[in-house]
Amino acid sequence: MNDYAEKRDFLRMSIECPARFRIAGGETVSAAVVKNLSSSGILLESDQSLEPGTQLAVEIMPGKTITPPLSAEACVIRSYPSDEGNFNIACNIERILEDHEVHADFP
Repeated sequence: MNDYAEKRDFLRMSIECPARFRIAGGETVSAAVVKNLSSSGILLESDQSLEPGTQLAVEIMPGKTITPPLSAEACVIRSYPSDEGNFNIACNIERILEDHEVHADFP
């Protein structure tokens, strides 16, 4: 039997760094932690569950100042309880935002 992870076209990197997200059209910015990242997807851990299909603006804030934040538009694929009592939110990265699209207060 093939493992689903083996079918991926791109490597998925396990990382742990802070992030924040906002539901498209909303004003509330929520905190999250990036659990893993690939060229086309991201796994966030948050204290809230989100419905599949929810559109998000996401900002990943690397721990090193030499690496700038990554801002993107993403779509929730699934959300499920994490081992830590929060929720894992699996998202498809739909578009990386250009510098001129990112605002100081968040995309």
